[in-house]
This record gives sequence, structure tokens and C-alpha cells, in this order.
Amino acid sequence: MPGGDGKGPPAGRGQRGGRMGGNQAGAGPGGKCVCPSCGEKVLHQPGTPCYAVNCPKCGAKMTRE
Repeated sequence: MPGGDGKGPPAGRGQRGGRMGGNQAGAGPGGKCVCPSCGEKVLHQPGTPCYAVNCPKCGAKMTRE
């Protein structure tokens, strides 16, 4: 009996977000960093969080797009 025998996920509950599901810390290796001040975008460097990167145009701390 699916979902009712205690073996496995419950049936009919929809999909869950997952660990790397969007614009949050640890969002994965791809994507861009964007400056909240001037809008400049740079490629995200894996292993370096966007908040640790300064904007090349204005010097503000970047955020993840």
C-alpha cells in the first residue's frame, strides 16, 4: 500500500524543496553574484560566497542572484 505502510515517503504530499533549491546559501556552483547597490553582475566563483566578493564597479558587497 503506497504511503500507508510506513515504508517510504507519504503519498500525495507534493515535492519538497531539497537542499540546493534556489537563491539561498549553498545554492550550487553556477549562477551570478549581483551588486545590490549598482546592479553589476559577475560570475559566481565556486568556493567563494557572493557576500565575500566586492563589486568591481562600486566596491559594495555582492549578493547571490
